Amino acid sequence: MHYLITGGTGFIGTALIETLLRDEHSVTVLTRQARQGQAPLKFVTSLDSIPVDTRFDAVVNLAGASLAGARWSAAYKREIVNSRVATTGRLIELLGRLESPPGVLLSGSAIGYYGHHGDELLTEECAVVPGFSQHLCQRWEAAAMEASDIGTRVCLLRLGVVLDRDGGALVEMAKSFQFGVGSWIGSGKQWLSWVHRRDVIAAITFLQQRPDLSGPFNITAPEPVTSRGFCTAMQQHKATLFSAPVPAPLMRLLVGEMADELLLNGQRVVPARLEGAGFRFALPTLDAALGDIYG
Repeated sequence: MHYLITGGTGFIGTALIETLLRDEHSVTVLTRQARQGQAPLKFVTSLDSIPVDTRFDAVVNLAGASLAGARWSAAYKREIVNSRVATTGRLIELLGRLESPPGVLLSGSAIGYYGHHGDELLTEECAVVPGFSQHLCQRWEAAAMEASDIGTRVCLLRLGVVLDRDGGALVEMAKSFQFGVGSWIGSGKQWLSWVHRRDVIAAITFLQQRPDLSGPFNITAPEPVTSRGFCTAMQQHKATLFSAPVPAPLMRLLVGEMADELLLNGQRVVPARLEGAGFRFALPTLDAALGDIYG
């Protein structure tokens, strides 16, 4: 099969490409910087450079500036939005130009789609609470759904916090533990809906192979934890001398608006549609995931 991937040099994209190449698929990757690739891996710096007679079996859209890449100034928030919504719009334009549209678009989104619900258990059917992340994800998904107008099946990947050993959110989350200090943020009662990167790749493959599935899917492990619960689980794998919270006012001082949007509030999300379709997680519990990561 031939895949087109945007965001292929990111934390999820690199692992996905490695898996696809190992399974002997061909991959074309959209990247901002020119890179050399050899068949079956090809890099392009512009979607406009892709000939209209190119045939893609599947497209995976993972492009987007890191939410934690910089303090949320007005300019950086515009970059966060444009890197997702505008890029997805250009991708849909390409799919419309192709002589043979791909069978499926698997497009990134996030559980921020739901907004803040406190302790409410969230499935794909839940209502939303407005906020920056919610509005961002709603626009992002709406742009991707336009591919259905040209006959391409669309699956929306509402990703939780993706964990693995060599990057992603865990790098920051584990810092205090490297110095023997267990920590949680604020009250520690806010929910963390996480997923191991290996299960993200497996879910993408699963959805690609199921032509009967479309629409939104929560890509989160079936057992979310609280911030304090994450600390307790980490302490099973990292020796700590003591534990202490990072106060909410300090987090607001350090990272500004991002603190309330992403760190001091969370979502308690479960993968109802994914499990209902028969998907089984290799690492369904945080203890199992951290055991895999830390050996």
